[in-house]
Amino acid sequence: MFAQSLHPEYITDEKGTRKSVIISASDFGELMEDIADLAACAERKDEPTISHSDLLEELKRDGLL
Repeated sequence: MFAQSLHPEYITDEKGTRKSVIISASDFGELMEDIADLAACAERKDEPTISHSDLLEELKRDGLL
């Protein structure tokens, strides 16, 4: 999701300083999913990787492909 597609509304104080943001519930849900995805990526960043061909071989061996 890109910030340009959010269409936020702002709650301001008497000086016009932005204090809060209002976004749609669906946009909020998408943002929460994005945050969860980023957290999962951060948690797994140090895990070893395998090649695509090795992955396919493993999936075939396990009967998943």
